[in-house]
Amino acid sequence: MKNLAGKKFALIGVNSDGDPAIPQGLAKDGVVNWRSFWNGPTGPRGPISAAYKVRGWPTIILVDAKGVVRSINPGRGAKLDKAIAELMKENGEDFPHDKIEGDINAG
Repeated sequence: MKNLAGKKFALIGVNSDGDPAIPQGLAKDGVVNWRSFWNGPTGPRGPISAAYKVRGWPTIILVDAKGVVRSINPGRGAKLDKAIAELMKENGEDFPHDKIEGDINAG
């Protein structure tokens, strides 16, 4: 995800652990290196997952530059890359297919 820095792209995570110390520790250790929000003490039944009708984890929701949800669970690996690349292209950005690092894209 570091290679998308400076691009018109953002990865935002929602953590549903009941204890905020868990996601804070992941961020501190560099395991999570993107913006991540805590879903509250009720975990999976928290306000963010309720608003987006999340029923399972992980759930991937692609939102375009205008804030419109464009895809829910578009796939992983190459399918996810393609979906992200299409949105980035609409926004005038190139997707660095050969430079992605990290396991968020593993499929």
